[in-house]
Amino acid sequence: MTSSVHPSSSSLLTREGDEKYANVNWEELGFALIPTDYMYVAKCKQGESFSEGKIVPYGDISISPCAAIFNHGQGIFEGLKAYRTEDERITLFRPDQNGLRMQNGADRLCMTPPSVEQFVEAVKQTVLANKKWVPPPGKGTLYVRPLLIGSGPMLGIASAPEYTFLVYVSPVAEYHKVSSGPLNLEVNDKYRRSHAGGTGGVKSCINYCPIVKPVLEAKSAGFSDILFLDAATGRNIEEISTCNIFIVKGNIVSTPPISGTILPGITRKSIIELARDISYQVQERDVSVDELLEAEEVFCTGTATVVKAVETVTFHEKRVKYKTGEEALSTKLYTMLTNIQMGVVEDKKGWVVEIDGCHD
Repeated sequence: MTSSVHPSSSSLLTREGDEKYANVNWEELGFALIPTDYMYVAKCKQGESFSEGKIVPYGDISISPCAAIFNHGQGIFEGLKAYRTEDERITLFRPDQNGLRMQNGADRLCMTPPSVEQFVEAVKQTVLANKKWVPPPGKGTLYVRPLLIGSGPMLGIASAPEYTFLVYVSPVAEYHKVSSGPLNLEVNDKYRRSHAGGTGGVKSCINYCPIVKPVLEAKSAGFSDILFLDAATGRNIEEISTCNIFIVKGNIVSTPPISGTILPGITRKSIIELARDISYQVQERDVSVDELLEAEEVFCTGTATVVKAVETVTFHEKRVKYKTGEEALSTKLYTMLTNIQMGVVEDKKGWVVEIDGCHD
């Protein structure tokens, strides 16, 4: 069921209308939660469709201590961004793809998801309600976090009797800031992120807590992030803690395949298409650590990260340095992608969705 702004929310939105920007130091923006004004909430019973959602003031929600999200980790989240263009339009990038991915994840976790239409509408409403929090052009983006959780109480192992779908937002800079320079990764062969038949290909809440320890260990050793290997052989690369990875050698760009153990990134999907547009051969296949160490260039992609060059990779005692800078493919792809997202060039692919009512 497609949702609409609840009548009681209309006056709330009007009162914010005259204020173009929130009181934020946009120059010092990082990647951390800045509470905004409103969020979207909808509920449904198991086996039914989601109710019409409401825009409500941002704040805590009431939930049973026996909720499935707390006891069994039954939850999925998404991440996408709203962009402010130079001509003051506010846009989204391929939000339908996030809605489809949430549906696929919900199927794996036996949850009831919102329709893609309600997902996209909920995102639009939440951004519109918080439009003063969308950073000025070039100063950051508004990160949008849709969340689907088993909110009904369930003591035994089963699907929750009730689900809550909510959307909140926060202004952010890139997760790995461009100004911080390229990444220095550690290949980790001690921990595994996922395994065949598991939930590695789902943006499930339960996937992320287990990677905190290895990421903290890598950062304490001076690395930017960690690169995980496959659980089956320990010989192939899979993904970084929060993003997909690509290697470049000659005219060939290679990236691990979508086979259930890595997240099917929407930025990943877009970058594959853009690389092919400029005549690169893109291969989705198993990529060994040996190939990684022999690559000419390495970069990672993700909604939060965008496209980020990798300067070095360390595996055991071996450290390899890669091509970065203005001549690197990652730089070219970053520019191509962000120019589309920010409205600098014409969107010929139909990826950008403008939010009505946001043009001042």
